[in-house]
Amino acid sequence: MTSVHHRTAEIDGQSVFYREAGSQRAPAVVLLHGFPASSHMFRHLIPALADRYHLIAPDFIGFGFSSAPSPEEFPYSFESLTDITAGLLDRLHIERYAVYVHDYGAPVAWRLALRATDSITAIITQNGNAYQEGFVAAFWDGLFAYAANPDADTERGVRAALTLESTRWQYLNGVSDPSLISPDTWTLDQALLDRPGNDEIQLQLFRDYPTNVELYPAVQAYFRTSQVPLLALWGAGDEIFGPDGATAFLRDLPHAEIHHLDTGHFALESHLDVITANIREFLGKVLA
Repeated sequence: MTSVHHRTAEIDGQSVFYREAGSQRAPAVVLLHGFPASSHMFRHLIPALADRYHLIAPDFIGFGFSSAPSPEEFPYSFESLTDITAGLLDRLHIERYAVYVHDYGAPVAWRLALRATDSITAIITQNGNAYQEGFVAAFWDGLFAYAANPDADTERGVRAALTLESTRWQYLNGVSDPSLISPDTWTLDQALLDRPGNDEIQLQLFRDYPTNVELYPAVQAYFRTSQVPLLALWGAGDEIFGPDGATAFLRDLPHAEIHHLDTGHFALESHLDVITANIREFLGKVLA
């Protein structure tokens, strides 16, 4: 049985929780979660890859079991989440690594890549967006309206994303067989979202989200220049980041591998075996 370690590290005064497995001598793979999840989303993938790779899966500040200081105590932005993640990797002496990105994990990884363009050996993106084509308007229009004009009316709309109904929907939308999705997933996420003060943390990150879109031209230029190997494993039924977001990578990375899966936003919950097999084949080729 594979041993998965559950650790914490103090980075810039914050406690960062992370999961770790595999030999430290093996190629590193960093797993970056999305909203409203945590490294818990990788609980099955980590042992499935640990025979061959060194897996590191942190919880972002404000998520999971990492510190969640108030917005008055910590400047919540995607830049600051990247600062902490970079600090953890530095503490662990991980300089070159493949990255698995999902949702919020994508803009953190793109920032890491732009800071050190030779650090990323390969990218696996599972509904982790880098193109305007990926945004499903019905989900995103309200968030962008709030970010542009945060007032009582626009805030009321985005607060719906912090409810149990919305969290459950994120796991079930686009899934052809909902019985495959354990209610443990949305129940844990919601319990952590419901911690006192966490709503203000999430609202601040919502307001910062447009900075990710502003970064897209630089990210796409990085793709063109580096031709970093990329595997897109995309829940085609996702009503948050639609399937056009996957095929858009081919514009700048013509050798990227694109797989549309018959599932939704949290594809690992229903397609673990398919995703694991694709990752092992992909990393086996590009990291050889």
